[in-house]
Amino acid sequence: MTKERNLNILSTFNILYLEDDKSLLTHTKDILDDFVANVYAVNTSKEALEVLESKKVDVIISDILLENENGIDFLRDIKQKDVNIPIILTTAHTDTKYLLDAIKLKVENYIVKPINIKELLNTLHDILFPIVQSHEMQKNINVIKTISAVTDSKQVEVIKCIISNLDSNDELVTSYSDIMDKISISKPTLIKLFKELAEKKILTKVAHKTYKFNEDSLDLI
Repeated sequence: MTKERNLNILSTFNILYLEDDKSLLTHTKDILDDFVANVYAVNTSKEALEVLESKKVDVIISDILLENENGIDFLRDIKQKDVNIPIILTTAHTDTKYLLDAIKLKVENYIVKPINIKELLNTLHDILFPIVQSHEMQKNINVIKTISAVTDSKQVEVIKCIISNLDSNDELVTSYSDIMDKISISKPTLIKLFKELAEKKILTKVAHKTYKFNEDSLDLI
């Protein structure tokens, strides 16, 4: 029996979707919008390159044959630019040449049209799951390193709370009261912890109730 994937992990990722069939592009985008953070849907490789230059993209989905151009050429072009983003090809063709070209470009997967949405979502999951695991592992490492930077064992839960609530920019938006509502800790102890983390440049206040977590500072501990 096939194991069901947890598609909730897709919710923080951005997809660049290149397809010249506007109807298919709109239909697939509308479905993907329910599962991922952002879908940048474009019809041409020129538009796709503009997205890559201005947006954070985690996965590229591209048709092989586009109007007046070739998706393989587009992918070869971005590989030459050292853009290291996982790629899923969609194709209505089973021409061996295209598949060999895709293998040479180290394309993660390909899907034959008409697109099976469940297959596409499962493929996205399988590509992105190792990234999620890596992020979780790094969080755990950061917890251990940060704990080693402080001495009071009562502060461990606060550190776990800080790291688990970081956004995608490694920023924490919170107040002492917010943390004290979640964790039984005195305000003086909490202030002491934040001061100690600031002195070690692990946590830097960048705005009102906003702190930047500096992972690089952990390497100096």
